[in-house]
Amino acid sequence: MKQQVAIFWFRRDLRLQDNTGLFHALQSGYPVLPIFIFDSEILEKLPKGDARVPFIHATIQNIKNQLVTDHQRDLGIYSGTPQHVFEILAQTYDIAAVYTNHDYEPYAIARDQKIKELLQSQGIAFHSYKDQVIFERDDIVKADGTPYVVYTPYKNKWKTQFTGTLIESFPSEQQLSSILQDTTLPTVTLDEIGFQLVPITASLYDVSPTLIDQYEDTRNYPAQDQGTSKLGPHLRFGTVSIRDMVRKAIAETNEIFWSELIWREFFMQILWHFPHTKEQAFRPKYDRIEWRNNEDEFEAWKQGKTGYPFVDAGMRQLNQTGYMHNRVRMIVASFLCKHLLIDWRWGEAYFAEKLLDYDMAANVGNWQWASGSGVDAAPYFRIFNPTTQITKFDKKLSYINTWVQDLNELTYPTPIVDHKIARERCLTTYKNALQ
Repeated sequence: MKQQVAIFWFRRDLRLQDNTGLFHALQSGYPVLPIFIFDSEILEKLPKGDARVPFIHATIQNIKNQLVTDHQRDLGIYSGTPQHVFEILAQTYDIAAVYTNHDYEPYAIARDQKIKELLQSQGIAFHSYKDQVIFERDDIVKADGTPYVVYTPYKNKWKTQFTGTLIESFPSEQQLSSILQDTTLPTVTLDEIGFQLVPITASLYDVSPTLIDQYEDTRNYPAQDQGTSKLGPHLRFGTVSIRDMVRKAIAETNEIFWSELIWREFFMQILWHFPHTKEQAFRPKYDRIEWRNNEDEFEAWKQGKTGYPFVDAGMRQLNQTGYMHNRVRMIVASFLCKHLLIDWRWGEAYFAEKLLDYDMAANVGNWQWASGSGVDAAPYFRIFNPTTQITKFDKKLSYINTWVQDLNELTYPTPIVDHKIARERCLTTYKNALQ
């Protein structure tokens, strides 16, 4: 006779503590089988050197080890399509219900609908919960029910509707004894899913009172590495609780740090309302821009060999670490779109491949911002001067010298484009497309 269980499906919530869906599963009255699926439909589209997959694998393996060592419980790790994995699980167990947390990206929405229909056809309930955001979908909309497409009024409405109950925790970590007593659940190696360990790992994050208190003063200076929280990948994969992060922001009464967390939700609701923006300009007329798309220049940009030190430093940091300082992300994105007139989608795709904290909503939102085509975007005539940006944000060249060690060598490339010429070319191209 098959054992009756409830399944908890980990996705963008890779932690045992304060996990909404896991908490509800553990309260269900059934032994809980926690699982993670390396989705072959996602993996087959990724380059084999993608640093995110080893990070996810290590994080999941840590959870598995923690459950086995500290609680004599286990986590099942599977690979394949989610449909196939659930079909196998249904043959092994009498599944009472499946629990998980919401995911808002277009692929995830379609995937979850398929799984829900598959399970319901077998009489299995599918329960999904809000976990990675404070407000989701159309929680924050205008009075007429339409979505906000400008950040500041969205932020103001967000804060108006915010209450302390929204950051109450779901203490899943206190209920782990309800997990199925089986320490022989399957696992999957990186080799088995076609990936290799890469020397890029997520930095430890810092949300100390000191960091939050000084955040406004230090966050724009890339040489001050301790001035940023490094929360990106941890929020992306849910190794930390967003409720805990907002509690910390409120405790230090730091508006800027809190605002950055709200920006994340702004872009997530934009992608949910306007899923076409992952491939098309939010402002349709911007898809009329005649991009130059010079592949040699794109390659120079990717390798950090443009002859513009701030741009090159950012790209080399990205390639070596899977991370780039936020201020520098704006500079390199503006340079690609405005100086080189290369389609923002090319840059977005490269960031998707390289960034450990890649999040589709934020990445698409910020690239469209840089190109002028997105919501609340920089006007097209705002073109960062990558040289004067050094004076403002890296005057002592501390950041640049860290990553561009050949700056004063004969081998360092001359600028691939003249700033003044590139600026005029950009203005003309945009005007012709938008008139």
